[in-house]
Amino acid sequence: MATFVLVPGFWLGGWAWREVTADLRGRGHDVYAVTLTGVADRAHLAGPEVGLETHTTDLTALIEAEDLRDVVLVGHSGGGMPVTQAADRMPDRIARVVYVESGPLPDGVSQFDTNPPEEQERLRARIGDGHLLPPPAWEPAEDPQNLAGLDDGALALLRRRSTGHPLGAATEPVRRTGGRPVPTALVACTFPVEVAAAMIAEGHPFFAGLAGAELHGLPTGHWPMLSEPKALADLLDTIARG
Repeated sequence: MATFVLVPGFWLGGWAWREVTADLRGRGHDVYAVTLTGVADRAHLAGPEVGLETHTTDLTALIEAEDLRDVVLVGHSGGGMPVTQAADRMPDRIARVVYVESGPLPDGVSQFDTNPPEEQERLRARIGDGHLLPPPAWEPAEDPQNLAGLDDGALALLRRRSTGHPLGAATEPVRRTGGRPVPTALVACTFPVEVAAAMIAEGHPFFAGLAGAELHGLPTGHWPMLSEPKALADLLDTIARG
């Protein structure tokens, strides 16, 4: 059986993986659902010094402390950035990296850089002098594609439990040491997997790092651990056994 480390995207803690975690454990897998520093039940640790490097250390420290090996390291959305750095720094411990609605950003690029200039301005105005990126309103009318598949209970859970996310995790660029690459897989939800394959083939900078990756489609919104937990667990199980 496999050892999974599940890393949530912005604003969410390990709680978001609860159904996926239970399903994978029921199949005999060992599962660690991570809450990154400054978020959810660790929100009291948030501060301006918390950023991508902190979150990378969260992962590498867990893997070392638990002496985990042959890890299937899963990064959802913004969780893909610390996952990328952690895999780069300890490739001998990682069997595979799975990007769920995410991907390995190029060296020197931050999550904030992927937004168009007008969106960056809007976000900075919303943040002001603070050090936390506030969660969205979780209103389907405002964001129907990303919130597709979430029922009223899931939306209520997101509104109740999501917390501000350390801004440094979005503004610090990804840095790689040039370590040995590890196998990768992509789970695409809000865009067709065929589109991802074409962008990989074209060498698009946000997809080029997935060259040679396993590609899987799971049509739903941006938070499949809440909208399609059983289907996501099925895919992760398949990837781990492959």
